[in-house]
Amino acid sequence: MDRAPLIRAGRALRRRARRTLRTRRSLGRSLEPLSRAWGYDRGTPVDRHYIDAFLEAHRADVRGRVLDIGDDAAARRFASRELTQVDVLHFDPEHPGVTVVGDLESGSGIPHGVFDCVLLIETLNVLWDVRRAVQAAYDALAPGGVLLVTANGLSPKELQWTDYWRLTDASMRRLLEERFGAGQVSVDVYGNVLSATAYLYGAAAEELTARQLAHLDRLYEVSVCGRAVRAPIVQPMGS
Repeated sequence: MDRAPLIRAGRALRRRARRTLRTRRSLGRSLEPLSRAWGYDRGTPVDRHYIDAFLEAHRADVRGRVLDIGDDAAARRFASRELTQVDVLHFDPEHPGVTVVGDLESGSGIPHGVFDCVLLIETLNVLWDVRRAVQAAYDALAPGGVLLVTANGLSPKELQWTDYWRLTDASMRRLLEERFGAGQVSVDVYGNVLSATAYLYGAAAEELTARQLAHLDRLYEVSVCGRAVRAPIVQPMGS
């Protein structure tokens, strides 16, 4: 039996364990982050771990005709069996994969009332007029359609885009209820002091345990996620 693959796997696990131990010892002690790429160069960023958990919990909503922002990665990865079409929104008509050229802050170019689901993933933080963006998402949904939205509660500064906001559960709820109505909105938050510290330092989710990631302390909101449903049209009695 060739034991070389087992030996290599064992060495890789030991290296990972040593790095994880060094990471945990360094959190809160260094003036420099472990990563300036939110942890992508080490594994899965902590906020992405939470975003994935939220989208997995609401996979059934990613159905019918779906509008994704920038690319179709989230829609394809978390699609339900009822997915029929994915459109990609971008302001640049030359952007790879774009099918809808439009602007969330003005609503221009975005068709109204045609999507069963809109995915607004990590987008509100880099838009100045978040109210108008929510209005555009609402307008794009068909009656009964679902908006799934995520935003940073705390994060290192975004470098690629102009970065305006950090949201809380209260601001997310008020923002969505203002347009969709109180009975149509739910908000989930993820994070605790350890996962927040790890995220700010650029540690990867793989460097924390499942229990450490799952623990919720509402004073440390790493990811703020909302689900909002555009109310279906109610037919008058006798019509």
